[in-house]
Amino acid sequence: MSTLSAAALSGRDETAPAATRLPGWWPLAVITLLAALLRFSTLGLQSFWYDEAFTPVHVLHAGLGATLRGVAHTENTPPLWYLLAWADARVFGTGAIALRWPSALAGTVTVPVAWAIARQLSPRRAVAIATAALVAVNPLLVWYSQEARAYGLFVLMAALAMLCFLRALHEPTRGRMAAFALSGSLALLTHYFALFLLIPMIAWLLGERRCRRAALPAIAALVVVGLALAPLIVSQGGHGTQWIGQWALSSRLQAVPQYYLDGYYGASLGHGIELLLALPIVLGVGYGLWRVLEASEERPVVLAASLAAGGILIPLLLAAFGADYLAPRNLVAAMIPVTVLIALIVLARRAGRAGMAFAALIAAGFLAITIDIDASPRLQRGNWHALALTLAGHHTLAGAPVRAIVTVELGSAPLEYYLPGLHLLEPGRSATVSEIDEVGYAPLRSSAGSPPAPGFRLFARLDVDGLIGYRFLSSVPRTLSEVSLRRQAITPAHPEVIVSAGAALARQLLPQRTLRSSRGKKV
Repeated sequence: MSTLSAAALSGRDETAPAATRLPGWWPLAVITLLAALLRFSTLGLQSFWYDEAFTPVHVLHAGLGATLRGVAHTENTPPLWYLLAWADARVFGTGAIALRWPSALAGTVTVPVAWAIARQLSPRRAVAIATAALVAVNPLLVWYSQEARAYGLFVLMAALAMLCFLRALHEPTRGRMAAFALSGSLALLTHYFALFLLIPMIAWLLGERRCRRAALPAIAALVVVGLALAPLIVSQGGHGTQWIGQWALSSRLQAVPQYYLDGYYGASLGHGIELLLALPIVLGVGYGLWRVLEASEERPVVLAASLAAGGILIPLLLAAFGADYLAPRNLVAAMIPVTVLIALIVLARRAGRAGMAFAALIAAGFLAITIDIDASPRLQRGNWHALALTLAGHHTLAGAPVRAIVTVELGSAPLEYYLPGLHLLEPGRSATVSEIDEVGYAPLRSSAGSPPAPGFRLFARLDVDGLIGYRFLSSVPRTLSEVSLRRQAITPAHPEVIVSAGAALARQLLPQRTLRSSRGKKV
């Protein structure tokens, strides 16, 4: 590593005269600026995906009360982020940038908080610089800093709780315990999985005799907040979490390090890239644990490791006993103590230039993947916006056609968002339409492209960044049941049917007669 790189990691400009040295905070300023550029400069680049679009379509309403009822009956997250989103939407609207910028701001602010956490655990500024840099460029943390959901705020609040905990553990004053109670409460109000990070913090405070008495009021406050959330948890009742249990636990566990290394869709890059990204982490951590970690550095390592373990292993243990909510994205806040742990070990005092080289390689790998995500549609959220524009721009009949769209479940909310006037066709109902669009991801069924019913002909096949669509037109409107339309899904994924205004008819009183396509298949 060059002298300049080593100086940057150590926080000093060793080549400049004392009178012209840069201020000591300049590395944090540069890293925070980089974090802001990575998050804000491409904030509107990607389309809304299902969860993001679901919020403005089904949760956010003009009235705050209606919005809170939407949170209680359609979501699985505490209310804090939705309160902020509701206020944000009243001022800036519900566009992608408008709903995402609070997450980008939270992700940017997380960087100096991570710096402060590292400074609290280690006297070496190199550890703080490495921690802040890894948080700034990590693909997963950048991803959720650009999502109109609670995860970016969750990461920030969990990081603040960790910082306040460490300060209270070091000096258990009333003010520091109050700060821990407040930050921990905000984390709980942002995401239920904050509990798993708070449990080891509480255990540390109770285990330290000098902290125990001062910690009791703060712990009591956290318990009160948790109990206050209990009715909301019961009301939400696990809405929309069925997919977690349908995803093999072994695959979800494999996805946790994959997400951390190369982002939400990073598995598309292949195991070779993942191995290349993991190599400097494994070598750096192995080198630090093998021979260079000093006795004075062991307690900070154990602290960070215990918080990371609580955030990851407690949900895993609960999953083993049947309370399975272990989605990899719910563990995103645990990646802060994981990152701190890596920096503490890799940049142990006696690691020297080897540790700096490992840290630089890890950061460079993360940055390369983050930039690649911005340049590669296959690594991004599904481009439902472009697909909707394509569907809206091909009107061949007089005016806009009355249409039904058969889509994978994760496409219903984005299409409702980008094509206003569409709504879900409820089971047992039928629709009279002159256009049927079938959209989804590969792999496709062998029947994809076949006419969905007599009188419909294939008009166009679409491929929008991996989203496949077939458009069928009929010269006259035709009536089809919701059941028969669902059978036209072009992928094995669970289908949804959305229709334009005026297409839905009354609930059917008699079973719909089965239609057959020109190829003799049921539709």
